[in-house]
Amino acid sequence: MTENLELDANITIKLFGRLDRNAELIEELLNVSIKANDNGISISGEDQNVEKAMKLVGGLVALIKSGEELDRITIRQSLDLVEAGKAEEILDLSSEVVTTTARGKQIKCKTLGQRNYVRAIKNNTIVFGIGPAGTGKTYLAVALAVTAFKAGEVEKIILTRPAIEAGEKLGFLPGDLQTKVDPYLRPLYDALREMFGIDNYTRLIERGIIEIAPLAYMRGRTLSSSFIILDEAQNTTSEQMKMFLTRLGENSKMVITGDDTQIDLPYGKSSGLVEAAKILDKIDEIEICRFTDKDVVRHELVQKIVLAYEKAL
Repeated sequence: MTENLELDANITIKLFGRLDRNAELIEELLNVSIKANDNGISISGEDQNVEKAMKLVGGLVALIKSGEELDRITIRQSLDLVEAGKAEEILDLSSEVVTTTARGKQIKCKTLGQRNYVRAIKNNTIVFGIGPAGTGKTYLAVALAVTAFKAGEVEKIILTRPAIEAGEKLGFLPGDLQTKVDPYLRPLYDALREMFGIDNYTRLIERGIIEIAPLAYMRGRTLSSSFIILDEAQNTTSEQMKMFLTRLGENSKMVITGDDTQIDLPYGKSSGLVEAAKILDKIDEIEICRFTDKDVVRHELVQKIVLAYEKAL
């Protein structure tokens, strides 16, 4: 079966990509042949594969016309939508802007899982984002925290993590507790700097409007008018998670993120994240969002690594 699609030359060039790498990826993913011609492109292969390729290319062309630049991740994520019977959502997905960085870069959802997560955070008081590395759990939560602050919905942004990381012994590191955990909070610092710009970020830190601290610093507090993010929550104990959740004050929102396959707690200790996701699943204003390998938006090898481990375990 062969299908033809009329396209302007400029659109065809952008669709094929540098050194035709986009076209080669589509051919590889769908086992089809894509050729450029005077009027656009032709796609050949088995009927079912050609039909998918036509839907995929149609969505990618719409992205190009909207000003988006194609990359391998976008193509793979768009194909996931096609295979889920949601090809019409390829353009819709890219049109939803979460926030804009200090340098004017628009932060958008790249997968349905990410979009569901963003909408859950907007519509609920407490949201759990659980899934593998590279799915944007923390980054999108920070982006939404910045959006809420700029809109005047909250007065503070509070970001915290438990001080347990991949077997590292904090006691052997120099400095006080804050100095010891600073390296583990670095992803949060980096995301905030990108969103606010270094000068604004520094000023907000100095004024205490942005607070980044280890989880132990949350004990005994009531966190009101704040957007609070608990990162790496798989490494909280049951007691720590309960303590954190009960810090919630008026006009606040909490996002708890973690990967339940990377728990670094001592043997015999249960993960507060795993336990909370089971206990709180049916409560109104609390939503549990689970990411899969299809939501990984880092290097495409990360998706393959996550999938390989899921199959092996």
